[in-house]
Amino acid sequence: MKTLIVHAHPEPKSLNSSLKDLAVSTLEEAGHEVRVSDLYAMNWKATVDAADYGPSASSPLRVPLDSGQAFQSGTLTPDVVAEQEKLLWADTIIFQFPLWWYSMPAILKGWVDRVFTYRFAYGVGEHSDTKYGERFGEGTLAGRRALLSVTVGGPESHYTARGINGPIDDLLFPFQHGILYYPGVEVLPPFVVYGSDRVADEDYATVAESWKQRLLTLESTEPIPFRRQNFGDYEIPSLHLKEGLEPAGRTGFGLHVRA
Repeated sequence: MKTLIVHAHPEPKSLNSSLKDLAVSTLEEAGHEVRVSDLYAMNWKATVDAADYGPSASSPLRVPLDSGQAFQSGTLTPDVVAEQEKLLWADTIIFQFPLWWYSMPAILKGWVDRVFTYRFAYGVGEHSDTKYGERFGEGTLAGRRALLSVTVGGPESHYTARGINGPIDDLLFPFQHGILYYPGVEVLPPFVVYGSDRVADEDYATVAESWKQRLLTLESTEPIPFRRQNFGDYEIPSLHLKEGLEPAGRTGFGLHVRA
């Protein structure tokens, strides 16, 4: 198995960095190839601008179209090209990051904004009255798996259906479904460390053992059963879920997960 780890935490001695290092050692010891994109250590540029597209940049800038033109013409900046090549190389992608303000760190969102260009991660396939592109289960990155490894400051009870922050699956849905499943990546259930600001040294051993077990079962873990766009569950071109497919009592994001 070839695994890319995308790591987003500025402190090398943080819990996130420890989990990243443990993932590298565990997977390599199990015979897997591992590459790491440590975004803070790379001084990753998080903002999209015309410089990303070289001579393909237009004036005024049109980010989707210009990014697609740069991708097709080979004029994307080398740092973006390198990350796209890593994604195409990988069988599995692990994202290691803290949940900050209910989302990923800005540097990680900037990685997505710059790397997931038009014609690479979206805007592919047939667009017609019967098919609305290859996405949500199809696309450039189909055949790969991803896992979010997330540290959360609050206790688990705050991230439930009745918890004040809402279900963790809802908070991660934009990343898991909207960013990863969109270009075809199958997404495994996340690994979440709650109360991460209060993990003492004696607690880390338990967290580490749980993380190692998740890593060693990556290939056998069933992905989240998101509904595929072009396989009969949605009306085309409205992309509304067909009547009668919703599980009893389920609403919101949960509608897009098969029972």
